[in-house]
Amino acid sequence: MTTTEQLRTRVADELDRARARSVALTDAVDDGDLVRQHSKLMSPLVWDLAHIGNQEELWLVRDVGGREPVRHDIDDLYDAFQHPRADRPALPLLSPTEARGYVREVRDKVLDVLDRSPLEGRRLEAGGFAFGMIVQHEQQHDETMLATHQLRRGAPVLHAPPPPPGRALPTAEVLIPAGPFTMGTSIDPWALDNERPAHDVHVDAFVIDAAPVTNAAYQAFVDGGGYDDPRWWSPEGWAYRVKADLTAPRFWLRDGDRWLRRRFGVVEPIPPDEPVVHVCFHEAAAYAAWAGKRLPTEPEWEKAARFDPATGRSRRFPWGDEDPGPEHANLGQRHLSPAPVGAYPAGASPAGVHQLVGDVWEWLDTGFHGYPGFEAFPYREYSEVFFGGDYRMLRGGSFGTDPVAARATFRNWDHPIRRQIFAGFRCARDVSIAERSQGAVTVATREDGD
Repeated sequence: MTTTEQLRTRVADELDRARARSVALTDAVDDGDLVRQHSKLMSPLVWDLAHIGNQEELWLVRDVGGREPVRHDIDDLYDAFQHPRADRPALPLLSPTEARGYVREVRDKVLDVLDRSPLEGRRLEAGGFAFGMIVQHEQQHDETMLATHQLRRGAPVLHAPPPPPGRALPTAEVLIPAGPFTMGTSIDPWALDNERPAHDVHVDAFVIDAAPVTNAAYQAFVDGGGYDDPRWWSPEGWAYRVKADLTAPRFWLRDGDRWLRRRFGVVEPIPPDEPVVHVCFHEAAAYAAWAGKRLPTEPEWEKAARFDPATGRSRRFPWGDEDPGPEHANLGQRHLSPAPVGAYPAGASPAGVHQLVGDVWEWLDTGFHGYPGFEAFPYREYSEVFFGGDYRMLRGGSFGTDPVAARATFRNWDHPIRRQIFAGFRCARDVSIAERSQGAVTVATREDGD
């Protein structure tokens, strides 16, 4: 099999895998749930399904394939920039039956286009980029639909085995020495525009948590009055905490003297050793201040995830360049929750930082901007129009992120008040003068309010 044929097979497999997930997420509920808006923050599931098909038609059927439109009359309905999510239920959307028929018809044409594409030549087709972009787009919407399922009320409809058990880590913190590293990529064929180009960044020495902050650690902040003390919050964060009446992570429920959580329709005790999830940036930053730390910056996070001091190069993933396997990370909706800390020793970075990919998106204290030499491709609306503003970066993916969109260079962003996404965090701190002089770092952590 030639390299082009191998690529064609891979693209077909990835398209099929993404569609199987979309179908599973939409077939899990009845038509009433598909057309209902479960939260004003989210689209009806049927909108996401047809939007997936519409983007596939625009880029692969019409652009790459040069074919006639399948449904040019619905382009406006499924343009995310023309209709805010809160307004989408009032649009004359395709019915569930029509949406399913539409995405099937588009996919049939796309597979024919794939058979005929040389997968080289112009930039959009070279390396199968356009196909990879659409696969990632569908998987990103699948994660969004998974978040909609979490917001949905009613009996559980999604099921998956529990994640593997955790294990004790050798240290609670890891020292990342000062020095340059290569951030971003110029060679990954399916990397999106905001991941490009590769460029050298100097990062001062810092200390980062070996694992994301757990439910138990975060509960100490909650029970210790962290939500009642403005000392730990930024002015913007405190104003939002008061306005939104935040008292704990979203989906946490007080039951007497204990906490429960609602997870995909199941109410259960909160696992103490799982990473905390469904917290906004402001909550993460407040916890970090309470713990005497801070949130990492984006360059710090990526250096901890990618830099290999033995070779001086940046890897695609913390464990190396090979694609994620089930032993490396909690990805792809294999499980319906984060895995306990220490569950994936094979996925650790060279420095010994664990679970940087999968489990929970990690809030970072960096705004969204293009890298030096950034070039919008293939359209400004994917990244460039979001640069600036109040966005904060999220890195690493969650248990709902597919491996195809879980590169250690992949960049996500959102407003700092968002809590419906599968987001958690880990802390960082500057290296103390004593640590600099001794060349060592303490592994003590603060687990309570003392």
